[in-house]
Amino acid sequence: MIDNERPIAVFDSGIGGVSVLRELVALAPNENVIYYGDSANAPYGEKSPELVRELSFAVVERLLKMDAKALVVACNTATGAAVRKLREKYPLLPIVGIEPAIKPAVLFGEQLYKGTGRLSKILVMATPVTISQDKFHLLTEEYEQRAEIIPLPCPHLAELIEKGDPNSAEIKVYLRELLSPYGDVDAVVLGCTHYPFVKRHIEATLPSSKIFDGGFGTAREALRRIKNAELENISGKNGKITFLSSKAEETSELYRRFLEMNI
Repeated sequence: MIDNERPIAVFDSGIGGVSVLRELVALAPNENVIYYGDSANAPYGEKSPELVRELSFAVVERLLKMDAKALVVACNTATGAAVRKLREKYPLLPIVGIEPAIKPAVLFGEQLYKGTGRLSKILVMATPVTISQDKFHLLTEEYEQRAEIIPLPCPHLAELIEKGDPNSAEIKVYLRELLSPYGDVDAVVLGCTHYPFVKRHIEATLPSSKIFDGGFGTAREALRRIKNAELENISGKNGKITFLSSKAEETSELYRRFLEMNI
C-alpha cells in the first residue's frame, strides 16, 4: 500500500526555494514537506552546469532515501541543468522544476498594448548560469515575436540574499545600480527563487513595472502531478515542514525565518 503521508521534497541551492515552499504550503497545508537547502554550495547560479547537475543529483538521492513521494526543484539554475536528467533516471517520481514566468508577463504586455501593435518590454532577472542555458534561450525565443525580452544577469544577488538580510543597504544599492537603466520596462520577471525576497526593493526602483515570479505556478503544477499520481495526502492532518541544510543547523532556522517573512 502506498503511504500518501510521505513528504514532498523541495530543494534549492539555499534560501531561495523557500519562496516556492511558501506557495506550496499555502495551497496544500495538509502535505508533509522536507525542504533542503544546499547552502554549503550556494549559489548554484555562478557554477558550471555540470557541477550544478552533480550537486543536484546528490541532493535528490539523499531526499529519496527519506522516502520523498515527489520532488520540487525550486531553483531555476538546477531546473535548467538537471531536471531532464532527473526525470530520465526517476521516471516514476513526480518531478517539477521552475522556470522564469515569461509567459504570464508576455500575456500581461499583450493586454496592456492590445490593439496598438506595440510590443511590451520585459526584463528577465536571472543568474548568469540560468541565462546561459539552452532551456532559457528556447523559452525566450518562443516569445520573441510577442514582446521585447531583455535578459539581465544578476551576478552575486542570490549570494547577497543568502547572507540572511534581504533589507540590507548592500542589496538596496546593488539593485538601484543594476536596475536604474530599465525604468521603461513594462514587466520584470524574477528568474531566480531568491529574488522574491527583494521584490519590494525592485518595485521601489522600478515602480511602473509589474513583477512576475514562478513560485505559485510551480507549486500548483506540483500538486496537480501529485494528484494525478494518486499521491495526495487526504489524512486531514496539518502537514509538517522539516528544514534541512548542507551547511549548519542555524541555517535551517534561517529558512524558517524566511518562510515566515512578509514579502
